[in-house]
Amino acid sequence: MSKKSKKNTVDNKLVKSVNKNVRSSTRKLKPILKSIVGKKVGVAIRDLTFSEKRISKDVKKTISSAVANAENNFQYDIDKLFIKEAFCGKQIIMKRFRARAKGRAAGIKKPYSNLTIILSEINKKKVEEKHGSKS
Repeated sequence: MSKKSKKNTVDNKLVKSVNKNVRSSTRKLKPILKSIVGKKVGVAIRDLTFSEKRISKDVKKTISSAVANAENNFQYDIDKLFIKEAFCGKQIIMKRFRARAKGRAAGIKKPYSNLTIILSEINKKKVEEKHGSKS
């Protein structure tokens, strides 16, 4: 109960975007999400664009949706947005089978995930920008 009351009392400009039924396991999503948390939106989208992971395209789409929500619903400045939280959760697991020798079958699991991105506006005090370069 403390979490709910804490969220209601804090007037932190949060914008949320949820992508359900992402065709990937949470185990493959978590490293990508950990790498973008705390970064500015532009930097995160750039990093995901050049990522070689297949699922990074869906993560980028979810971030773009959250940015559109911030711009249209709350009139936030896009340049001040950063990724406050990014997490995923389990969804259904489709179960298939593959025929094997001697009449046997081997199971195949096709997991799905839910992806949630929460953006926030940078305050004037916190102007540090995380870059990949040293400049």
